[in-house]
Amino acid sequence: MAPSRAQRLALILALCGAAACGAPTPAPAPAAPQPSRTGPNIGASRVVPMPESLSVATGAPFIIDSTTSIVTDGDAEVWRTADWLAGLIRKSTDFRIPVNRGGAATPKSVRLRIGGSASLGDEGYELSVSADSIVIVAPRPAGIYHGAQTLRQLLPADIESDIGLGRPMGAPAVRIVDKPRYAWRGAMLDVARHFFTVHEVKQFIDIAAMYKLNVVHLHLTDDQGWRVQIDSRPRLTSVGSQSQVGGGPGGFYTKQDYAEIVKYASDRYITFVPEIEMPSHINAALSAYPEISCSVRPAGVYTGTDVGWSALCVDKEETYRLIDDVIRELAAMTPGPYIHIGGDEVATLNREQYVKFIERAQDIVAKYNKQMIGWEEITKARLRPTTLAQQWKSDSASAALQSGAKLIMSPSDKIYIDMKYNANTELGLDWAALIELRRSYDWNPATYVPGVGDQNIVGVEAPLWSETVRNITSAEYLMMPRLPAAAEVGWTPQALRNWESFRTRIAGQAPRWNYLGINWHRSPEVAW
Repeated sequence: MAPSRAQRLALILALCGAAACGAPTPAPAPAAPQPSRTGPNIGASRVVPMPESLSVATGAPFIIDSTTSIVTDGDAEVWRTADWLAGLIRKSTDFRIPVNRGGAATPKSVRLRIGGSASLGDEGYELSVSADSIVIVAPRPAGIYHGAQTLRQLLPADIESDIGLGRPMGAPAVRIVDKPRYAWRGAMLDVARHFFTVHEVKQFIDIAAMYKLNVVHLHLTDDQGWRVQIDSRPRLTSVGSQSQVGGGPGGFYTKQDYAEIVKYASDRYITFVPEIEMPSHINAALSAYPEISCSVRPAGVYTGTDVGWSALCVDKEETYRLIDDVIRELAAMTPGPYIHIGGDEVATLNREQYVKFIERAQDIVAKYNKQMIGWEEITKARLRPTTLAQQWKSDSASAALQSGAKLIMSPSDKIYIDMKYNANTELGLDWAALIELRRSYDWNPATYVPGVGDQNIVGVEAPLWSETVRNITSAEYLMMPRLPAAAEVGWTPQALRNWESFRTRIAGQAPRWNYLGINWHRSPEVAW
């Protein structure tokens, strides 16, 4: 649960002192901001992920004050980003910050516009800050949004406060030219083992967006629960959604809930990827439709964490009728191009049965004009070149290349962010590794699997499985600071990544997390 207004005020006073933050203190004049907040290197030294090019100018900072406005071109999506940025500044400053759509630039304005070099691609941007203006230019609206997120980090941490402090704040004079290394930069949340509310999923999306991740993958079904409404198969939720690990009520997303989550992600330039796990990890569905169960245990409510024992009857036509119903409805609900079918940890089928199933599931996904994703075990089958295999253990991932398919890199010993930080961490598991911050940061996707280079990789994704995670607060503890580390792995060119630089910059993020009420791990590898 997020801190109350009173708790946030107490936190602010603790962070910066009653004299600096208390309401009776007069706001400083715009021309004389607090030096510690606006020095030329303060914001620039804290940006995560590290931009491709960042040069710090010697000029005065840009000061946001009561005269500041935001000006956009006529693009509706750019205006939406401008409105979000204005809202962020208003709540922390109490300044009016008008947004002028299609207007001319004015003194002391923040200008957002489509343009710049096409070489920046769909997500790149240019950001220039001087004493009299801030300009964000990008070929596409997603780049404008990413540039605005960088500007957010250039501003002091109290930009995140929801208590209007009534004083100016500065951004250092810089020039940034930036674009991502990989097209796929994702985070996965397992909502099947423990259910997360719509509001909690939105909090997860907000953190992903802050660090320029552009994919959110929800693991919607598993042995413990089925979490999405399918009208043609109502028992999936009426029966299959009613529990979770350790017991409890479980839950599911209605179609309205699902649409709300998808739109929330889309508004932040995040592609939403749903996962329906099959042919194993599927007990929740089989508890609703036991006639297609070939599990080694009876189908029914399951609250444990063992894996591999549940299975669809892959030789029954009724199995594929159910899969067709599910994929048809899910495809209609999902504007993004992908549907994830799981495919991992299957202990009950022989190779021939498994391959036959994966290829038939792939055809069903393609029938509804979507691209299939599966965990790396799917590489045993003949894959379409458009299919993506998600690497997690590396004993079979490279087989995807034989079909022309590409990989999402999610090495379990590097960026499975449900792993414990150390042996004393209360939350998380340790079967893959103990993963402190440097381990999650200090690796190169292009050299991790022998014979697999950048040309074979679409990007990286950090999964968070929820065996031990009951709510967003515990999820945040395992995510932060490792999710920003994964974001930099996916965004920043390898030649520019450096652990010593990252450990300094990530420390500068902590006050921001405190204002936002985000729970985080105080890694001993960083001087917080």
